[in-house]
Amino acid sequence: MISPRLLRCAERQLDLQHSRVMGVLNITPDSFSDGGNLYGDAQLPLDKILVNAQRMIDEGASVLDVGGESSRPGAQSISTAEEIRRVLPVVEALNELDCIISVDTRNGETAKATIDAGAHMINDISAGADPAVMTAVANSEAAYALMHMQGLPETMQNNPLYEKVVNEVAQFLRLRYENCLSQGIAADRLLVDPGFGFGKSLQHNLQLLAHIEMLRIDDAPILVGISRKSMLGQITGRDVEGRLAASVAAAVLAVQFGADLVRAHDVKETVDGLKVCSALTTAN
Repeated sequence: MISPRLLRCAERQLDLQHSRVMGVLNITPDSFSDGGNLYGDAQLPLDKILVNAQRMIDEGASVLDVGGESSRPGAQSISTAEEIRRVLPVVEALNELDCIISVDTRNGETAKATIDAGAHMINDISAGADPAVMTAVANSEAAYALMHMQGLPETMQNNPLYEKVVNEVAQFLRLRYENCLSQGIAADRLLVDPGFGFGKSLQHNLQLLAHIEMLRIDDAPILVGISRKSMLGQITGRDVEGRLAASVAAAVLAVQFGADLVRAHDVKETVDGLKVCSALTTAN
C-alpha cells in the first residue's frame, strides 16, 4: 500500500510514500528477543546504545523505537521512575542523531518526560489506557501510535478469544483514533497498529496479517510489529535467534497487505526485503 501522506512527528516528518522500517532499541533486562543487550542495572551503556542506533540508521531505519519496559507475554510492569531512568538518557543522547525518536510506553509521566526531552513519537501498546499519555501527546506535536492489545502483558496470552478478530480490532482502533481526534491530536500525527502477539492466538495473528488493509482508518498509516515473534516460532519451529528469515518474509507480506511502517530488530535485512517489495510495486 502506497500512502499519500506525511506523518508529522514534532518538528520532523516521516515520508510514507514507500514503506519504512522502525528499529528496536530495548533498554530492558528481559525483553523476549534482545533483553539485556543494551541494559545496565547501575549505569546505562550509552556509548553502546548510540553505536547500535547509528548502525540501524546506516542500515536504513527511519525511526528508532526506545523501550524501557518489556511487554513480552508474562512480563511484569515496572515503576514509572525505573522506566524513566532507563529511557530518558537514551532519548537525550539520540537527539544527536538524524532519526525520528519513538518511545514505547503506556505511561503518561514517561510520555511527557520523553517528549520534553525530544522524542518525536509515542508508541503506546495500550492505546491510551492511561489517559495521561493522550494528554501528553495532545499538548505536544509528537506523533502517536495506537496499538490493540487484549488484556495486559502479564496475562494476555492466556486463551485470547474473539468472535471476529479483524472486525473487533478494527472497531477498537477506530474508537481510540476518534478519541484522539476529540482530544485535539491531529489526524496527520496518528498511526494504528493491530498488535500482533498481544492477546492473539496464531490464527488470530494470521487473520490480521492477511487483512491489514481492513484495519485502515481514513488514511492513517499502519504500523506493524511482527519481528521474531512467537507466532513465527510456532510456524517454523525455530527459537528467537532463528527467526530472521521468517521475520523478513512476514514484514514483506505485511507491506504487501497494507502496512506502512514495520518495527524490526533486524533492520538491514528487513530494509532489503522491503526494497524488493517496493521495486515490484514500482514496476507495476
